Amino acid sequence: MRMTRLWTWSGLRRGAAALVVFLALLGSVTAQETAPTAAADDMTASTMIATRLDALRENLAALVAAAPTLPDEFERVRIILLLEFEENGLVYVGLLIVGFVVLGFGVEWLFHLFSAGLLKWIIALPLGTVAERLRAVGIRLGYGATKVAAFTFGSVGMFVPFDWPFLLRDIVLGFLLAFLLYRVALVCGRFFFAPGGEVAPTYKFGARSAPGGERFRIMPMSTEAAWFWHRRISNLVGWHALSWFGLSMLRIVGVAPDARRIVAYVLGLIFLGLALEMIWRRPRVRTGSPIAPWLGQPQRDWLVTAYLGWLWLLWAAEATAIFWLFLLVVAVPAGIRAMQRAVNHLLRPPGAVEAEVPSIYAVSLERGLRAALIIGGALVLATAWRIDLVELTASDTLFTRLLRGFLSAVVIVLVADFIWNVAKTLIDNALAGAARPEAVTGDRDQARDAARLRTLLPILRNMLLVVLVAMAGLMALSALGVEIGPLIAGAGVVGVAIGFGAQTLVKDIISGMFYLLDDAFRVGEYIQSGTYKGTVESFSLRSIKLRHHRGPLYTVPFGELGAIQNMSRDWVIDKITIGVTYDSDLEKARKLVKEIGKELTADPEFGHHIIEPLKMQGVEQFGDFAVQLRMKMTTKPGEQFVIRRKAYALIKKAFDANGIKFASPTVQVSGGEDTANAAARQVLELTKPPPAPA
Repeated sequence: MRMTRLWTWSGLRRGAAALVVFLALLGSVTAQETAPTAAADDMTASTMIATRLDALRENLAALVAAAPTLPDEFERVRIILLLEFEENGLVYVGLLIVGFVVLGFGVEWLFHLFSAGLLKWIIALPLGTVAERLRAVGIRLGYGATKVAAFTFGSVGMFVPFDWPFLLRDIVLGFLLAFLLYRVALVCGRFFFAPGGEVAPTYKFGARSAPGGERFRIMPMSTEAAWFWHRRISNLVGWHALSWFGLSMLRIVGVAPDARRIVAYVLGLIFLGLALEMIWRRPRVRTGSPIAPWLGQPQRDWLVTAYLGWLWLLWAAEATAIFWLFLLVVAVPAGIRAMQRAVNHLLRPPGAVEAEVPSIYAVSLERGLRAALIIGGALVLATAWRIDLVELTASDTLFTRLLRGFLSAVVIVLVADFIWNVAKTLIDNALAGAARPEAVTGDRDQARDAARLRTLLPILRNMLLVVLVAMAGLMALSALGVEIGPLIAGAGVVGVAIGFGAQTLVKDIISGMFYLLDDAFRVGEYIQSGTYKGTVESFSLRSIKLRHHRGPLYTVPFGELGAIQNMSRDWVIDKITIGVTYDSDLEKARKLVKEIGKELTADPEFGHHIIEPLKMQGVEQFGDFAVQLRMKMTTKPGEQFVIRRKAYALIKKAFDANGIKFASPTVQVSGGEDTANAAARQVLELTKPPPAPA
């Protein structure tokens, strides 16, 4: 259920943000590209589709015609390379390439050798706190970058001083660059996935694995999954780099474009096969996937397979704009989700698997990276669609104005979203701290401050949301070219009209603001106002909810509260009155009450709630049948009732043990002898039988 909620709200929000950017750019570019054509040639949509299909058929026919020429093209490439290598020899050039690679590994090994102590220190770095984890990430990133630099200096750097023929230089340098990209992928994979122990070199030209590398894993996953993704992604990058180098070499030696496209399609099919193997053989996780969680694992695999096949077809059909659109619409939300998991795992609190309430650093980093991914995806898409952003900002057509306004509005929304999430996280963290048991049950000042935070922060959060939404909406409309001056004036007029028509509502809101400014009550306090009394459960901008101690819930507008009696502030004086008989020893009663007060103060259950102990103030008054004794004690608000019941029980027990009797009302009837005779005669008269009937 939790994963479903995360996908429903968080995933959809991110995906929608990226999709809006991409679809809007698609519509804008389509309008830009088709409007002049439509104006010039009066082309319809069906004509454009037919033209595109004709182009595809012509391309397919060209590929079919070029297929028989592939052997001749490869033979020509072989002859050109043999002629190029004739001076130095193919074996010699191959040995040079191998030598440069070995030299790169040699320099990297020397770096390992001299940094063995540094590597041991990195492996032993503590990772208990967020600051320690961030420090370790920075150190490992610098260490990995230095490894890549060492290999680059040893291989590509040593290649530069040599004087090479033009074709041979491009071939050797292209191969070295492809291998360098593969090495960069390996280092980045080890940095992100940390699949196993770090490799520590020895002076005996060997290496041993130092345990503990799994602790540095940025992406939360099992070791098996880390090794899998590390190897597969590195292989994909390596194959892509090698394919790119091979196609570049074919272009340099003058292979026909149609023949090169056939080779590119074959290499692309191999790349697709590697990607599908990675999808179908990836380690399975028990949690539901955020992509189509209602589908089973095989159905999701087939869905991803169809998606990758569709991307390959778009690439093969040279539909570059649609290819990048479909690629980034899925890749950007997936990257956002992976980045969020990594950030939450990296910035989790000490000793926790994940944070219940994200920290301000996690939210700032996650939202900042999310905005960077969305903007970066839009820039990649603009580059793929050949949109000149510099020219776009300089031109002043209707299309450019609309596109500039839309991009500005997207940036405004992203900035507002960043500010809102950072502020919301700060408020939520403060609320979580105020709701902790030690803050609620702590000393009086700490509990008072915590209650004040629980009262004011929810209202501040709601007000901040309203302000941000209003400001971001107005700024976005202004960026789109909408004149917001009349909107603001109209909103002011409407606000005045609503204020006259809803005076009671305005009165309630303003009264509530002043109640909160005066700190008249807080959530959890027991208050009384007129006939309304109860514990403050919550309140909105207009009303307050009071829970009566017998259960009823009052919803009272602030304008009807009036004077408030707060019974939960600072301290409470509880007075007790008892009656004893006139023959009681009052001095002994005073000493007994004093001892009972000391006993209550020493009680671990009640003592920390007592501010001043129970003591007898003296005789309150002489009653008709008892001497009234007044006692008092000072306690924390709300605790006096339980302590009073305990004090009554102790007083009863102590007074009974010491012969002090509690007075009770009695009736005493007395009189002389005549009175007794008259009463006896009246009784006889009442009991005498009635006379017999005549």
